[in-house]
Amino acid sequence: MSLDPKLRQDILASVEAGFDDQVGFTRKLVSFPSTRGGEHAIQDFVFREYRKRGYGLDRFSMDREAIARHPGGSPWSEEHSDAPIVVGIHRPREETGRSLILQSHLDVVPAGPSAMWESPPFEPRISGDWMFGRGAADMKAGAAANVFAMDALSRLGLQPAATVTIQSVVEEESTGNGALMAHLRGYQADAVLIPEPEDEMLVRANTGVLWFQVEVSGLPVHVREMETGTNAIDATYRLIAALRELEEAWNAQRHEHPYFDDLPHPINLNVGKIQGGDWASSVPCWCRIDCRIAIYPGTSAAAAADDVRGWIAAFARRDPYLSNHPPQVTFNGFHAEGYALEPGSDAEAVLESAHVAAVGEPLKSFTTPGYLDTRVYALYDRIPALCYGPVSRNVHGFDECVSLASVKRITGAMALFIAEWCGVEAKS
Repeated sequence: MSLDPKLRQDILASVEAGFDDQVGFTRKLVSFPSTRGGEHAIQDFVFREYRKRGYGLDRFSMDREAIARHPGGSPWSEEHSDAPIVVGIHRPREETGRSLILQSHLDVVPAGPSAMWESPPFEPRISGDWMFGRGAADMKAGAAANVFAMDALSRLGLQPAATVTIQSVVEEESTGNGALMAHLRGYQADAVLIPEPEDEMLVRANTGVLWFQVEVSGLPVHVREMETGTNAIDATYRLIAALRELEEAWNAQRHEHPYFDDLPHPINLNVGKIQGGDWASSVPCWCRIDCRIAIYPGTSAAAAADDVRGWIAAFARRDPYLSNHPPQVTFNGFHAEGYALEPGSDAEAVLESAHVAAVGEPLKSFTTPGYLDTRVYALYDRIPALCYGPVSRNVHGFDECVSLASVKRITGAMALFIAEWCGVEAKS
């Protein structure tokens, strides 16, 4: 049943009334330098904010063994965060509506050289409609929207007539293990909504992701005798060229995958880090690269990893040096499958109605060649997994920013979605 028109307008007005506080809350989130492994303080802040609102509380650590046993778990590494996952739980007086998970991640990618930012990345700055700072878009504005969409109902003396679980996770940017751990903890619902920065559109499908590291050895000599040694960095360049061939082979398969056939290059290989050598005047005896590559929905992460290993091994057998010194391959992060959200669910219909009311335009959908935590709920809970959020710029880049007008619109749409999906009741 759709919302009463007056209630709809009252909810949107309540979002407007609370928006200055929401902007301040978002600025506070952005001020935490919550890169991988450093999310403890921001999670403590979120825990306190959930407690202020009277939510049931849960704070727990990753269960490494449980994650390793699950097919959606990603490998552990020394860099894996040990920050807790924080959950706030709204329980209604009477469970008459449909339950919901609202999730966000508060880990952010490294800011890079601060000199390349117009202003310090963890000192949030507002210029016109845009809030700048690392994580402002990805996805601290969405984390604040989860809280303030619920606040908008509370301000009206209302609350969802169903259980709503607000989950704040980590490791989204490197393994996806945080969302998986919330799933393993037992949190379930009839739908999930994750407000990633998706330009006010709904994600129809997204790729899975693999992270892997390749180490190549060489034969060190003085550069005056360079022809008698083997340069590990040069050998790594040859291996990267071979991996580019794998990337193109997988892209050539895009027409076999619904929602990906119109994308010109859905499978992206990124050589994200390279280290090697010890001395400018010595032929380098080691080189290590860290890579990320996408995989299509329906392709298991294990099968794709086998393909990567096999491709590297086949290249090495053809290479005069590497045939006798095989590269070492380690999977050290994302080991996650993609998913497709088939149209036609009640949850999508409710979100579309809410979006039209808040934004004034039909809801569009698109395919993204990146990782999303919604994969946990689409693949393992098999519930409608909605990823929908604000307009942004420069995500993972310098001067990352989010449109505040868009944040207000999507917060309104989220509040309307919660009210219609869960139903509402008077606060106790």
